[in-house]
Amino acid sequence: MKNILITGGAGFIGSNLAKELVSRGYTITILDNLSKQVHGNNQNSDLYNSIKDISNFILGDVCNKSDWNKALKGQDAVIHLAAETGTGQSMYEITRYNHVNIVGTSHMLNILANDTHTIKKIIIASSRAIYGEGRYYCEKEGFVFPKSRSKEDLSNSVFDIFSSVTKNKLELTSTDELSNIDPISIYGITKQNQEQMSMLTGKVLNIPTVSLRYQNVYGPGQSLSNPYTGILSIFSTRLLNNNHIEIYEDGKQSRDFVYIDDVVKATVLSLESDAANHQIFNVGSGEPTSVITVANILHELYESRSTITITNKYRTGDIRHNYADLKKIKSLINYNPTIDFLTGVKKFVDWVKQQEINPDSYESSVNELAQKGFFK
Repeated sequence: MKNILITGGAGFIGSNLAKELVSRGYTITILDNLSKQVHGNNQNSDLYNSIKDISNFILGDVCNKSDWNKALKGQDAVIHLAAETGTGQSMYEITRYNHVNIVGTSHMLNILANDTHTIKKIIIASSRAIYGEGRYYCEKEGFVFPKSRSKEDLSNSVFDIFSSVTKNKLELTSTDELSNIDPISIYGITKQNQEQMSMLTGKVLNIPTVSLRYQNVYGPGQSLSNPYTGILSIFSTRLLNNNHIEIYEDGKQSRDFVYIDDVVKATVLSLESDAANHQIFNVGSGEPTSVITVANILHELYESRSTITITNKYRTGDIRHNYADLKKIKSLINYNPTIDFLTGVKKFVDWVKQQEINPDSYESSVNELAQKGFFK
């Protein structure tokens, strides 16, 4: 394979992946609509500028079948990253998230099922959001896959998850690829549908397909102006604007933060390895990190005067914990993350300090959630 199409290739993950694949001798085509939410109003972002001269760039939309036809022509593989990705925003932009993430993917699959093409491999960017809550353990129940937490518990600041049998707090364990699929956000539901459609179609058409369930990706190049992006960017923008940080719940909720270079490595391995064909993989660091830990580390590295407050507020669609079990991806394609969280955060902060400080639009996104009834 030589010719690779990356949808969403001007975004954070896509641009880093494109640069790595070009360095390996691949010819890259990018289909991207340069969304204002990611690239700003002038659509002339650093992300776009980093790939425009090393790729065949097509300004287009995955929701447009003719753009797909143009982009797929002559390609050997497609890495489908283009998606709407805000968990909270998805709860009230339902049509938009369904249209881009599900209908956009359907256009690609429909072309592959009905038209002449040269695609020999498909890689789909899935998400840890499809799991909902992570996997837990109880000495009497064994592995437990909790449903979403009740509004009553959250309103009473009961954030942890307890056994229905012993009434004790459940023990957090890593979430593997065979764990229950039970998304609790519209975004998670759309990624579940996207993954299932792609894996099934790839099997039926005998096109090797790989689904990568990315955890929380971060690193240099991540948008600092998008209030729906990862918390490292959100917290950084607030700290650099001397705005206070309000932590939801008790701050002990955790996520698996995986550095961009490791995500690129996992994606390239999935492209190049036959052992990845028709497989689903978690892509993460394999380690949980609490939200309050993230805030405190950033606060120290920026030497900020801002305050950090635990609010006990909560947001609909949020989970308590989830971190990746990496046994499968390590075993089959020899993926091993190499950047630990503290090292990665220092690299990220060093990059942020070189950027222009963007206005902080986070509060407007929170107000949107509150007006819709999704933030308490």
